[in-house]
Amino acid sequence: MKITRVPVDHPEAVAVLREYVDDVASRYYGRQATDEEIDRALAEDPSDDVVLFFLARDGEEVLGCVGVRFAEPTVAELTRMFVKPTARGRGVASALLRTAEEEAVRNGAQVMRLDTRADLVEARALYAKHGYQEVEPYGERLYADHWLVKNFPAARRV
Repeated sequence: MKITRVPVDHPEAVAVLREYVDDVASRYYGRQATDEEIDRALAEDPSDDVVLFFLARDGEEVLGCVGVRFAEPTVAELTRMFVKPTARGRGVASALLRTAEEEAVRNGAQVMRLDTRADLVEARALYAKHGYQEVEPYGERLYADHWLVKNFPAARRV
């Protein structure tokens, strides 16, 4: 597996983000999301402020993605974490998360935060395993039920 940085508007990024929205919207609705629902979700919550975006690949096959945006110069926000169902259980999410954290720190982050939904239990378990702690809501998000934060030790900062 190889993880590479690509622009968020790269065709492969656009395609995997569509799969990500399909996955989380379908779970939310309890049924397959329609193309119109996916289009609406992408329009309502665009990825244009994602400054670091990574794809995990096995050869030419895209396995998943993760993005990072900056809320403040030292506060990064993890977003768009997704691993295709066929690639789950292979360490892809942990590798993407580590890459996002390392690059965020390289870009000045002292803390990483994220929000997620209650039904995304696998994601919440992943974040807990990697040291994220639940905090009070730090913002208004339509589909967020949990807010998590991880502080980076000064020694880790570059």
